[in-house]
Amino acid sequence: MGQKNFVLDTNVLIENPKCIATLRNGVENKIHIPYTVLTELDKLKRDQRVGHIVTQAIQLILNDELLTIFRPEFAETLTDATADDRILKETFHSEIEEPILVTNDRILQIKAGLYNLKCEGYKDSNPFRSDSQLYTGFIEEGEDPIANCFRWEHGTPVFYGAGGSKQISYTHNVWGVKPRNIYQNLALELMLNNDINLVSIQSEAGYGKTFLALASALYLALEKKDNPYEKVYLVKPIWEIGSKMGFLPGNVEEKMQPYTRYIKDLAVKLHEQRPANRIFIDNDSDQYRFNQKKFEILPIAYIRGMNLDNCVVIIDEMQNMSRAEVRAMLTRMGEGVKCLCLGDTRQVDNPYLNESNNGLNWVVKKLKNNKEYAHMVLKGEKSRGPITDMVIKSGL
Repeated sequence: MGQKNFVLDTNVLIENPKCIATLRNGVENKIHIPYTVLTELDKLKRDQRVGHIVTQAIQLILNDELLTIFRPEFAETLTDATADDRILKETFHSEIEEPILVTNDRILQIKAGLYNLKCEGYKDSNPFRSDSQLYTGFIEEGEDPIANCFRWEHGTPVFYGAGGSKQISYTHNVWGVKPRNIYQNLALELMLNNDINLVSIQSEAGYGKTFLALASALYLALEKKDNPYEKVYLVKPIWEIGSKMGFLPGNVEEKMQPYTRYIKDLAVKLHEQRPANRIFIDNDSDQYRFNQKKFEILPIAYIRGMNLDNCVVIIDEMQNMSRAEVRAMLTRMGEGVKCLCLGDTRQVDNPYLNESNNGLNWVVKKLKNNKEYAHMVLKGEKSRGPITDMVIKSGL
């Protein structure tokens, strides 16, 4: 039937960003995207319902060298409808000779390229391919050990920490939680290690990193003897709602509830396995409410200006935090703090970040081999259930 020319609408890209490759059918057909579609994607990238899908679509467009984008014939036809177009207009109308636009906004990078405006990302925020995935927490045979790493020796994991090396031939049981596989057991080994103050865990959804972190936090704060931990904080980036949080009714906990319901569900599950009365206000109620003297969920913005001492801090979804946000967060932590950083760099919802330029990846890149820091990739044959297993293995 010969070569076809497909022009994609916004809704097709939102339905499935991979449609570009599917419709191309190898190199048989050509794919085109109207400039207006970029403008629509720019508006949708902050929509909490589809923002993560928009991020995928933008990245695929940016990396596709065969794809063409329609654009207005002259830069003067750009409107003031979007900030991107205004930036481009101002740049074109300036008297600067051969300007170079520096931005990490991927949609603006695409638009600038259409008008032959030289454009660069800020290189300091574009490190090598995801360190949080490349460094799994294990070293190979023959490699020199680094601080707080594992190595397989004769089929048994050996941990290289501050006290030397030791075989991990035992299984942890933390707050009634027994690890489902050896990697979960090793994650608990890091989380409970007295010599390690900062732990980061990378994994796809469903491998139990949040559940393990909560179990460890309850043990450290409520059970472990001679410990400095008096409270548990869970911090989560709520990038997708941004300033809209201020318009939601209620106090901070009530505003966070739509985005942290899973945290409460996990905490209640742990409470049912073994009572954690002190983290709840009313243990007889069906509507459990956290006792903020012992357990508090906060957005990142509330941490700035605080001094955190004698507590366990869980930072969830760190891949949606920028390098600056991570630095601001971690520099709030004083004496007697254990910090557990969780995330999956394959699921970056913030359109200004990507798989390698995100907070979790920067922590691994900059802190690896520090004697008070450890990282590992959590994996296993089974995730949270058979459907999740099927999705992960199929690459859906």
